[in-house]
Amino acid sequence: MTGTLLSFGHGYSARALSRLLAPRGWRIIGTTRNPEQLPRIEGAGAEPLLWPGETPSFDAVTHLLISTAPDAQGDPVLAALGDEIAARAGQFEWVGYLSTTAVYGDHQGGWVDEATPPAPTAKRGQWRVMAERQWAAIEGLPLHIFRLAGIYGPGRGPFAKLRKGGMRRIIKPGQVFSRIHVDDIAQVLAASMARPNPGAVYNVCDDEPVPPQDVIGYAAELQGLPLPPAVPFEEAEMTPMARSFYNENKRVRNDRIKEELGVKLLYPNYRVGLEALHALEQE
Repeated sequence: MTGTLLSFGHGYSARALSRLLAPRGWRIIGTTRNPEQLPRIEGAGAEPLLWPGETPSFDAVTHLLISTAPDAQGDPVLAALGDEIAARAGQFEWVGYLSTTAVYGDHQGGWVDEATPPAPTAKRGQWRVMAERQWAAIEGLPLHIFRLAGIYGPGRGPFAKLRKGGMRRIIKPGQVFSRIHVDDIAQVLAASMARPNPGAVYNVCDDEPVPPQDVIGYAAELQGLPLPPAVPFEEAEMTPMARSFYNENKRVRNDRIKEELGVKLLYPNYRVGLEALHALEQE
């Protein structure tokens, strides 16, 4: 299967998808608002488009991917192009919206799945719920929503920060986070594109929610560095954004991507993922 993918906000996750699809014969058009990102998009196998600025054409587009961040008014793509997208809803074979597991809010460390009602406490989660609903309201659009956990991968791991020094292990008893390697995001999206199920929602995370200090500790071990000092959450100096992540505590189930899409995670836990990143850095 091939087609033409128009990807809005063609950032880290979307570029991983384009590296997967381009060798298969896909045409990919990726937008960015930052001119400095144009070469990076092209290097990942996509045609770069500066937007807002240049007007994207939907004429040959079979698939849409939306990675743009919403704001208090909702989704910026729909604000600018919603009428045309709605008018062409029947043209698209698949539409993917990249959301976040922050939409579930706080569950005191309990498990959530795709049937769990959204109850975000942070603004970023509230804005994502609004954007999800805006996209879902377009009649006839073959929408698929992907709720992503914390993303890591090449260039986005703890190793560089550890080498720089000054990193801490912030300890909040009972706190866990889910995460996902960027290459697993790409394979989930590609699997969904090959098996569309309009209206589906998928949690995209690995198998093992863990305390954040465990990840930092294992990364230090792989590098042969001293274990960063432990700091109680209450005493830690953090930005309001960083602190807000600790206000929500949940374990996210990922059964649906396996059962419905047949996905076998490349990096089912943080240890496998960090080991692969460490090996990549040694090359």
